[in-house]
Formats: sequence, structure tokens, C-alpha cells
Amino acid sequence: MALLFPGRRNVLLLAVCQSLLLSAIVMAMALGALLGNTLAPDKRLATLPVALMVIGTALASLPAGLLMRRIGRRAGFLLGVSLGVAGSLVCALALHRMSFAGFAFGYFLLGAYQGFGNYYRFAAVEATDAAHGSRAISWVVAGGVVAAFLGPQLGQWGRDWVAGEFFVGSYLVQGLLSVAAFVLLARLALPPAAAPQAGEARPLAEILAQPALRTAILGAAAGYAVMIMVMTATPLAMVGCGLPRTDVTPVIQWHVVGMFAPSFFTGILVKRWGALRIMQAGFLLLLVNVGLVLMGNDFLNFLSALVFLGVGWNFAFIGGTALLTQAYRPAEQLKVQAINESAVFGLVALATLSAGWLYDRFGWVTLNLAVVPLLVVALGAALFLERRQRLFLATG
Repeated sequence: MALLFPGRRNVLLLAVCQSLLLSAIVMAMALGALLGNTLAPDKRLATLPVALMVIGTALASLPAGLLMRRIGRRAGFLLGVSLGVAGSLVCALALHRMSFAGFAFGYFLLGAYQGFGNYYRFAAVEATDAAHGSRAISWVVAGGVVAAFLGPQLGQWGRDWVAGEFFVGSYLVQGLLSVAAFVLLARLALPPAAAPQAGEARPLAEILAQPALRTAILGAAAGYAVMIMVMTATPLAMVGCGLPRTDVTPVIQWHVVGMFAPSFFTGILVKRWGALRIMQAGFLLLLVNVGLVLMGNDFLNFLSALVFLGVGWNFAFIGGTALLTQAYRPAEQLKVQAINESAVFGLVALATLSAGWLYDRFGWVTLNLAVVPLLVVALGAALFLERRQRLFLATG
């Protein structure tokens, strides 16, 4: 698909920065539990760094949106990348000193970096015209395809960079990715902060009363929370079912490919069928994931289930984001986007914290069944809104 639309230079820069961001995050997730288990004074705290990274994303989302409303996108993105550099350096220093608390704090900073970076897709919409907004979102999210392959390799490439100190070099490599993103983001030429604020903004209660806005937030949050909960527990489930640890890497890798590769055409699908239809397809694919889990626990079941999980997330998340951009006025966009990011990643943080507990207490099958009610509610909301819109059009 040719990237031929207004603002394509900025969209390409944002897509590359998304790749750098997600490569850093995927590497952090791949190493977090392993190194946390080594550093933690209590092994039950091994996954705390990864959980704090998600919490950092959730907590940074609202302040990031509000701050960019005042200082502009580019300045906000540069601040976020600076937090990423700091987080990588803190993690490297903590590993050198064998400090679990420092390592966990570094992950929190990496999460805050993601909290700022999650606005890349909204900046892409602002960089082009309304007719190409969904395609711009797709291309930025598609930057994550690189992360599926680069992220897992970062840890291994930097593992022995510093003699006698395993993985310290990995976080130095991660920091270099953030430095590269800083250089690229400094070249962005986005509209000034005041430009998208033109016009009159409605009261927040009136904005939130829109069914389309509520459905967009619910859909994106439900799809993301279900994906992260199942993905987080998958390595535990695979090992618990007797599969070798070497099987985990390809399953997670192809899951990440499933998350981001469809983005090359999801924008076209949204333009052709509408955001609501794509969201509905995403929820159905996430339910297919549950069905595959119930069918067995061999390698192919895990692999196919996780691919469906990734594609389902992609449709739900991009569809929800596209629908969200249709539910606010220019003067309201930064405020609404900040509310959306806080709601989405607040639920994602809760899902991350609960995944290990649910698996340990109730098992793999029950964990997957637990997400079904949330998916049914989100699917029902999208179907109801589509029916309401059709009736409105029919009655004029």
C-alpha cells in the first residue's frame, strides 16, 4: 500500500519512532520477569517491574495529554523519549548494583515513556487530512512489526556488552534506541499546540455522554486488557503444560506480528467498512482465541490462539481509535485523547496485575473464560451503536 497522502513525512517519522518505542518495550517485557526473579528479595515479586511499567503508562497518559495541550506534540514527545533514556540508564545501573528497587523504578520510567509515545497515532491523524486519518493510524501502529523481531534480539545482542555483567549492555542498547527516536522526533513539523484547539469546546459531561465516544473507549480498553492478560499468562501456561521454554519465544514473536502486521491494511478496512465493523471483527477474533484455548494445550494451539489474539487486538484497538477521532471537535481532541489513554491503560494495568494471580489460583482455561463477559459487552455495545446509527440515517 503506497503511503500517498498529505503529511506522509511526519507519519513516516512517527511510524519509525513507534518501532523504536515498541522494540524497547518488547525487550523490557522479555527480560523483566527473568531479571526480576534474579534481583527480587521475594520471588513472588518477580513480575513487579513489568507491572510497574504498565502502571507507569497508565499514570503518565493523562498528564502527557494535558501537557501536550500546553506545549505541543513535539515537545511532549521529546520529553517522553527523555524518560525512556533515563529509564534504560536506571535499569542498567540497577543491574550493575543488583538493586531490585532501582530496576523496578527504571521500568516505571519506561512505562511513562510509553504513556507519551501512545499519542503518536493521534499526532499522525493531525498530520494528515480527515479522509486519510485511519490509514495514518494504521501505519503508525504498523511500526510495531519491527518490534516483533528487533525487540527479542536486543537483549541477546547487548547481553555481554559489559564484561562480567549480564544484560547491562542490553539496557544500554535500549537507551540508544530512545536517543535515535529523540533525533527523529526533533524533525517533526506538526501543527502548533494552539492550532487544533480552535473552536468551541463542549462541557466534559456532554462529550462523555456521546454513545460513540463511550463505545470507542470501551472497545479499545476491552481489546487491550484482554490481549495483555492472556499474553502475560501465556509463558506460564506453556511451561505449566509441559512445553519446553524454547517454544515460548516463537509463540510470543508471532503474537506480536499478529498485533501489528495487519496494520498495513486495517486502515483501508476501516475506510471501507467503518470503524464499528472492524471493532466487531476484532472482538470476534478475540473470542476465537478463547475457543482455541479450550480445544487443547499443545504448541499449535498456543501458537494459533496467540496469533488470533494479536489480530483481534489490532482490529479492536485501531477501530476504537478511529471511532474516537470521530467523536470530538478540534478544540476537544487533546482532552478526550488523554481521558481515553487513561481509561485504556488503567484497565490494562489492572489486567496485568491480575493475570498472574488468576492463572495461579484458577488456571489457564478459567483465565481465558474470564475475559469472555468483557468481550461480549464490548461487542454488544458496538452492535447497538451501529444499529442506532442505521436507524438515525433511515429516519433522517
